This record gives sequence, C-alpha cells and structure tokens, in this order.
Amino acid sequence: MSPDPIAETVASLMPKAKAELTELVAFKSVADFDQFPRSESEAAANWVADALRAEGFQDVALLDTPDGTQSVYGLLPGPEGAPTVLLYAHYDVQPPLDETAWTSPPFELTERDGRWYGRGSADCKGGVLMHLLALRALKANGGVPVTVKVIAEGSEEQGTGGLERYAEEHPDLLTADTIVIGDAGNFRVGLPTVTATLRGMTLVRVRVDTLEGNLHSGQFGGAAPDALAALVRVLDSLRAEDGSTTVDGLTGDEVWDGLQYEEDDFRKDAKVLDGVRLVGKGTVADRIWARPAVTVLGIDCPPVVGATPSVQAAARALISLRVPPGVDAAEATKLLQAHVEAHTPWGAQVTTEQIGQGQPFRADTTSPAYAAMAEAMGEAYPGEEMQYAGQGGSIPLCNTLAALYPRAEILLIGLSEPEAQIHAVDESVSPQELERLSVAEALFLQKYAAN
Repeated sequence: MSPDPIAETVASLMPKAKAELTELVAFKSVADFDQFPRSESEAAANWVADALRAEGFQDVALLDTPDGTQSVYGLLPGPEGAPTVLLYAHYDVQPPLDETAWTSPPFELTERDGRWYGRGSADCKGGVLMHLLALRALKANGGVPVTVKVIAEGSEEQGTGGLERYAEEHPDLLTADTIVIGDAGNFRVGLPTVTATLRGMTLVRVRVDTLEGNLHSGQFGGAAPDALAALVRVLDSLRAEDGSTTVDGLTGDEVWDGLQYEEDDFRKDAKVLDGVRLVGKGTVADRIWARPAVTVLGIDCPPVVGATPSVQAAARALISLRVPPGVDAAEATKLLQAHVEAHTPWGAQVTTEQIGQGQPFRADTTSPAYAAMAEAMGEAYPGEEMQYAGQGGSIPLCNTLAALYPRAEILLIGLSEPEAQIHAVDESVSPQELERLSVAEALFLQKYAAN
C-alpha cells in the first residue's frame, strides 16, 4: 500500500489530536502525591482508558502497581496468526518547576511559533497520542494488521518501579513479539531516529558527620573538622580536572561509533553560556551515550540567606551516576559507594544509601523489526534515512521487558527531540514530528505484519 493514504489520514486527524492533547496536558499528573493531588493522575489514567475503549480495545484495565500508581492496559486483537506488538508510553509528567518562568501556563497546551507548549506535550503524553493516531490511521485504511497491546505507565518520571514490579508479578500480561517504546526522540527535528542504547543510573545519598553539633567558626574554625568542607572534597574527587567522571574502578574510555553529535550543536541544544567549556574528553557522543557521568543533584547545607558563622557538623548530598551499556548498575553502585568512603577526608564519618537504580540497555538493531522501522521511517520522512543514536537517560522498564521477553524486539522512538526541552521550563512538541512519527508507526506495523 502506498504511504499516501496513511499520511493523508493522519493529517486529517491532527486537529482532533491537538484537542485531545490539550485535554491530556491539562491533568497535573505528577506522580508525587506530596506535591500534586492523586486525583489528577487518576483522571489522566481514566482519560487514557476511555480513549482505548473508544478505539475498540478489550480488557482495558487500570492496573494498581506496587508503588501506589496506576498503569493503563488494553488489548486490540488482530488477525489470526498475526504477531503481537506492545506499544508503550507514560502519562505521568515531571513537575513544572517554577510555573512563573513558563511563557504560557504549563498545564495549558499553547501553540506558539509552530510548536505546542505544555508539560508532557512531548514527554510523554504526546507519545500516547502518537500511538492513537497510528492505530486510527490503520483502522481507516484496511485495519490494524497485528495484535496490539498498549501500556501507559503512571510513574515513569518518579523512577519508583511500579510497572516493572507489576510486570514481573504478571509476566504473561505484556508478552509480545515486538515492543515499541514511545518515550525517546529524534536526534533532530526532521531526522528519523531510533534510540539503540540507554544509559542506566544509580542514585546514592551521602551523609558526612564530623561533630556532635555546629560550632562557632571564630572560636573553633581552623581546627574543628567541617562536615560541609569534607563533603565538598568528596564530591570534587568524582571529577578530573577536565570534568571527566572519575569513580575508582569504573572505566571511562568507551567510544560511540554511531551517529555523532557536533559540539557546536550540543552547545546550542544545552544552552551553554559563552566562554564556558564543555566537560570531559572524547566526542560529545562518547561522553553522553557511551561513558559514565556523575551529577550532584542536591546538597543539604545551610542556605546563604540566614547562614550563621558556624562550622557545620553534618552535610548531605544526592549523587546520580549514569551507567553506560556494558556496565552493571549494581556493580557501579558498589564502586561509587567505595569511592566516596575512600575519599572522605580527616576520618570523617560517612554513610551511603542507594535509593534508586536502573540497568543500561542495548537493542539488537539487526532484527527484522528494525528493518521494517527503517523502511517505514524512510517513507514517512522522504529523503531521510533512519539514524541510530544513544540516549543518556534511563528507561528501567526496557531492561525488565528484555529480561521477561528475551525474544522480543525492542525499538525506542518518540517526540523528545532537543527543541522539546523535556523536564525543563517551556516543554513543547513539534506537531510535524507528531504527525510524521504517527505515520511512521502505522507504516511500521503494516510492514512488520507483512514480514
């Protein structure tokens, strides 16, 4: 079948898609119920469930996952003997950060300069709409040629692992021949891309104690061990002079041999200030896709406003370590904890606590599903070939699914290209990307079924 009917159908459905995304973005579905009402997430889950029922899905259910959130499941049977494809997205979102810094309200989808702005518009409520558009286009052009399962997660951004544990407890539920994770993105707007690798991560909380209580810095400073200064020394030990991550026992010389990320493009995407150098060595792709990266996420210490002249008795930090494919996240956690303990100065007491972990992921790009997706993307993006890129972020569910279903092919696509500014102020989605990727997904399902 020519791609034109599919493309024409998706184009005709875009006004409805915008209206639906407006409704979905309006839900403040942040799965941190200390900050946002649980009812907002539940309403978003029900919206997704209703949308699946409207498309003829069976067995639609709100799954109560062990972390206290809900994932939405539905089954759309295909022709007898057809392969099964699992489509994944998540409806939960990151907090909006400073709402006053947004150009338009974060939970109101707003069109501006050819893009649609709103929290979750790209990550990943737009992914929910991408799946719906692809299925609607197929239904209007001969039917859906595969059995489709949809799973929309309710706590991906929190990393609390609810869906992973639920899937492990119900291993037959999500079984599929191929899994399409709609939570990645093109390398550039207009450049079709599949994400072939994901870095894993570990989160470690560090506490340093040196005194029974704070002391007057004039009376005791100079001899009394300062816990905050000790913590600063520990954190500094995690970086070399050039900014490279240096965790004892963890190598950092891996090379990325796929699509490259030009430094000038990266500086622009990352909005690096003039005159500020990038950290690390090797290519940008090496640094963000193939090597470990440590980030200090937060420090507990007195704020500048209201600070007193005191030697600090205790200080804490939260450290994130991104782990490249080929490295076990559990082993990396042990190395990070050992490094912190070894580099804590002055005999200060130090404790480390792991509070989160996800394994890295590497896809098999030689599989038939990848060949079908390459053909589909080439038709949806005329004149462009599908590219393979890495992603520095983590999607722990990928490894859970890969472990549960080792024969399943896993592809990662989505709407989170650099201009989308996911997790940041003024997140947005390109409606052109939503349209083209929906066409690509529909064509992929046709071509995959024909194999």
